[in-house]
Amino acid sequence: MELLFWSCVGLIVYSYFLYPIILFFFSGLKQVIRDTRYLWRRYQRRPEQMEDLPSVSIIIAAFNEESCIEDRVNNLLSIDYPQEKLSIHIGSDGSSDKTAEILQKFTNKNVHAHIFEQNRGKMSVLNDLVALAENDILVMSDANTHFNSDAIKKLVRHFQKDNIGAVCGELHLVDAESGDNKDSLYWRYEQVLKFHESRLGALLGANGAIYAIRKNLFVPLPANTIVDDYQIVMNVAKQKYATIYDPEAVAIEEVAPNLAAEEGRRIRIGLGNYQALFSMPWALNPLQGFRFFAYISHKVLRWFVPHFMIGALISNAVLLDSQFYQLTFIGQILFYLVAISAINQQKKGKKIPAILSLIAFFVSMNTALLRGFYRYFNSNVQGSWQRTVR
Repeated sequence: MELLFWSCVGLIVYSYFLYPIILFFFSGLKQVIRDTRYLWRRYQRRPEQMEDLPSVSIIIAAFNEESCIEDRVNNLLSIDYPQEKLSIHIGSDGSSDKTAEILQKFTNKNVHAHIFEQNRGKMSVLNDLVALAENDILVMSDANTHFNSDAIKKLVRHFQKDNIGAVCGELHLVDAESGDNKDSLYWRYEQVLKFHESRLGALLGANGAIYAIRKNLFVPLPANTIVDDYQIVMNVAKQKYATIYDPEAVAIEEVAPNLAAEEGRRIRIGLGNYQALFSMPWALNPLQGFRFFAYISHKVLRWFVPHFMIGALISNAVLLDSQFYQLTFIGQILFYLVAISAINQQKKGKKIPAILSLIAFFVSMNTALLRGFYRYFNSNVQGSWQRTVR
């Protein structure tokens, strides 16, 4: 039981704390090598802005987005990019509100509203819209997202290099009422990992709010695919094209007001994570190099952290004849009691200290993962979706 206990604890600590240290070391080492090569050869390291901007197709699947779809289209029409080189394809996936009606009001030549009567799921709409897209570069986004004016320019500049297959931008979360930045500590932590994984050629998926790919690298996915952004970009990497992260290409979304509003979304994402794991066995090939190392460390182990947490608690309970393990068991119980209290406080709309918020987030996130795991094996995974607050 001691072996089980320390294995579970060790894997949790490794994934969240030791892996980032290893990642930062190799990322820093690679940057030192790049800097030295630059000083020696004086070649341009940074992507230059394109003089001749490419034509781009923007792809958005929408379901019951009447509250934000008009603002979304207006945002894209006002963006700092030649409108004659933008083709905006938005598909209403059997929306039961006024989403389709609002979309049909736009008469701009480059706005293409595709009204699907049946709710088939996001992936089915994306497959259809990509097939209709007329340009070689696709920018994928969501209906409730707002692009900074230069976001598309920042994304597409990387495609000057033929080996670049996908570019992921950065999503900022803001408060719905004040507009203040509400990126959580965990969210910023994940962004840092993405940046350094990208530097090592091991970016794992993208954020669905803002990323771009070459159309010829898009692989249609099954209708019941949940985490489409992750699988789409991983399939680009599978084709031996580089996938990179550009924190200067910024999109903005409103943060969910509380944990309760996020619960259903997190469970569904958890379900999608396990679906992706079992549908992409190629990513478990050690010949993928650092991408394999990052995939195991950052994704696979994280997806099983709730199982490790349960394993640590149960094995600890069996070891209570030792004073040391009595203390570790009490520590675990107190940790979960604090988390439950913090979650309840957040559900009531009360503000809590940052450390308590982080504990609440960690436990609620892993609870949602566990529920997603259960749903994956005990339900028929469907592609149909429900709109979430964020």
